[in-house]
Amino acid sequence: MRLEQQLEKMRRDWDERAKENARYYVNTERQDWTDDEFFQSGKRTVAEEILTDMGNICQGKDPKQMRVLEIGCGAGRVTRALSEVFGEVWAVDVSGEMIRQATAALADRPHVRLFQNNGTDLSIIPDSGTFDFAFSTIVFQHIPSKEVIENYVREVSRLLKPKALFKFQVQGDTSIDTAPDDTWLGTAYSDAEACAMAERCGFEPRYRHG
Repeated sequence: MRLEQQLEKMRRDWDERAKENARYYVNTERQDWTDDEFFQSGKRTVAEEILTDMGNICQGKDPKQMRVLEIGCGAGRVTRALSEVFGEVWAVDVSGEMIRQATAALADRPHVRLFQNNGTDLSIIPDSGTFDFAFSTIVFQHIPSKEVIENYVREVSRLLKPKALFKFQVQGDTSIDTAPDDTWLGTAYSDAEACAMAERCGFEPRYRHG
């Protein structure tokens, strides 16, 4: 499958999922999320992945003075929680419908900026070298193309300030044989493959788990 076809299928599939039940496809723990439960689940993610690591993430900076980037924001589950910690949150998603729902849910957060991107790069955000931290969870695991994932990581490197941290998660089960058109069960990385990709994109892999 050509890259253009993969990207179009990702946009189409995630728009359809968002229209069917966005919150379920963002977090499959349950199908009938209330507003409070859905956004509390985002707070748990931030508590586990961000608040436990503020020394590495902030590097002495006041979080309220930091500009952070989220890749794959979906319906704003984690975005809202990030906005309670950091001064400015920029977030992107390939799905226009997800962005529409996130925009409605985060209308009370003027320091959050949401963008629909093209699914392969972050050209919609031109401000190179201005972000203090980037985060992506339960996103790359759905992408069937290593080329696309690596391009995202390279683009994040462009946008981050020197020595800033990018925390991201990929599919780690290398026993999975993913079809190139499967936008749910994405391509997998071994630990060595993930580290090599990060290094090619200008990052120094410091630590990982899983």
